[in-house]
Amino acid sequence: MDNNESLAPAVESILAAARDRPAPGGAVSVSPRDLPGALDAAAADGRTPLVAEVKPTSPTTRGENEDDPVALARAMVDGGAAALSVLTEPEHFGGSPETLRRVREAVDVPVLRKDFLLSPEQLDAVEADAVLLIVRFLDDLPGMLAAARERGFQALVEVHSRAELREALDAGARIVGVNNRDLARLSVDLDTFERVAADAPDDVTLIAESGISTPEDARRMRAAGADGLLVGTAIMRGGLAAVPENVRRLASAEDTADEDDYDT
Repeated sequence: MDNNESLAPAVESILAAARDRPAPGGAVSVSPRDLPGALDAAAADGRTPLVAEVKPTSPTTRGENEDDPVALARAMVDGGAAALSVLTEPEHFGGSPETLRRVREAVDVPVLRKDFLLSPEQLDAVEADAVLLIVRFLDDLPGMLAAARERGFQALVEVHSRAELREALDAGARIVGVNNRDLARLSVDLDTFERVAADAPDDVTLIAESGISTPEDARRMRAAGADGLLVGTAIMRGGLAAVPENVRRLASAEDTADEDDYDT
């Protein structure tokens, strides 16, 4: 784990809450839906491979979305999302394991559990197809990765730098997310993905995270090597009624690239 003294106060607060969260009892066993396969299938179908995020709120957004998470999830899939991400962190993001359970029962695409998971026991809160493991916050990434796989989870291992990418690859990560958001300042820079992805081997599934708001952003990340894009705020903007069109707009970015380039 990196020195967390440089983290933004909001992130420090999230980590403190994660450390204090009671561990659930028992252990889960999952038969996961294939996340890389779903991204590949979307690309083969001519869609930008999106992991659309059900996010009630966050420290970097204003207000709270009160739409039913299941309705949001179905709207995202109807719009063309290849997979979903569901926040289960309760104190700062308004999520819960129960929300993820309901969403996963309602859709047939892979569902990622997005949370700040610090110990193997925390993996057992709910069944999901994939879990997020953040390199910066884990003292024993290989152990956490092994614990996730023992339960059947696919693991999206999140990095923000080339050094963290090397750590993830050395631990055996096969799905890597590059977060464009700097957790020290909470600023976003799409250059981050381009820098880090240049060092990634071809056989690793790469997902660009944070800061993707427009079809132009989506095309930029895809051109830099992203196999999938994790998008939350830009899809949730406008609430339930706007979600399907928000997804379609980003999911069709590759289809409209030539037309847009001609117009410019």
